[in-house]
Amino acid sequence: MKPPGVPPAELADLTRAEDRISFLYLERSVIHRDSNAITATDDRGVIHIPAATISVLLLGPGTSITHQAILLLADHGATAVWVGERGVRYYAHGRSLASSSRLLIAQADAVSHRSKRLAVARTMYAMRFPGEDTGNLSMQQLRGKEGARVRRIYRENAQRTGVPWNQREYDKADFASGDPINQALSAAHTCLYGIVHAVIVALGAAPGLGFIHTGHERAFVYDIADLYKAEITIPIAFDLIAEGSTEISADTRRRVRDRVHDGALLERCVRDIRMLLLRPESTGPIEDDEDAVHLWDDKGYEVDAGRNYADVGDVDF
Repeated sequence: MKPPGVPPAELADLTRAEDRISFLYLERSVIHRDSNAITATDDRGVIHIPAATISVLLLGPGTSITHQAILLLADHGATAVWVGERGVRYYAHGRSLASSSRLLIAQADAVSHRSKRLAVARTMYAMRFPGEDTGNLSMQQLRGKEGARVRRIYRENAQRTGVPWNQREYDKADFASGDPINQALSAAHTCLYGIVHAVIVALGAAPGLGFIHTGHERAFVYDIADLYKAEITIPIAFDLIAEGSTEISADTRRRVRDRVHDGALLERCVRDIRMLLLRPESTGPIEDDEDAVHLWDDKGYEVDAGRNYADVGDVDF
């Protein structure tokens, strides 16, 4: 007997990721389902979005979503991520976009082997030093080089804006104890972490398996976010304090929101994560064509699942 309701789409019929709206952000609306479309209703009316065109639905403040809408997204291989305004906080997520564990396995494999982990870490540092050869530097040398770069970036932004700067100093348990610029930096970086976290879980990677950072549930989030701080959050923080903001936390959140509104950072983050973990397979669809489960073998290969191996002649009990 067939289950009630609209049957899930066949994997072969799903729209590939590059043909979808990669990240669709909705806020202050009621999200429901009308046939194979997601509907968003607010005081201006109702819009219909075909579910097959969505990769990631970002649910911002004031959203209410029905069970049927979530079911439709799942049936079409999309995911929902509950976020703060314009994605500057990460709260929770549904299933990832990936139909296989390829990205997760690649991440776990790289982080578990010293040479592979070092290669990824060096690549991350190299992305911050365009045109410079970091291939032969140790992690200690790279940390020192990065520390000098960040110190220079802070100094340059202080000179550009006229904001007094001493050093990066903050107490995670007491936000208000920092001086204004350190408060703004903390607030801006927290927003960036939320955006990056949402992308990582949407792709099916593990937020806790970092390459430079380690031992924390968001280690990989911090790795990826560090790629963009010099370009995005540090200038935002200094600009805001130079303008005399008195509501630092809220103003910073809105400024980061406006900076990432066009979605370019989300797309860039996706490309960077795939490049780092799937080298050289950094392009193509996020989801795989084959929705298949295999069994691991200790000889280093995979065998088909869905088969009773008691019938195989070489099994030794």
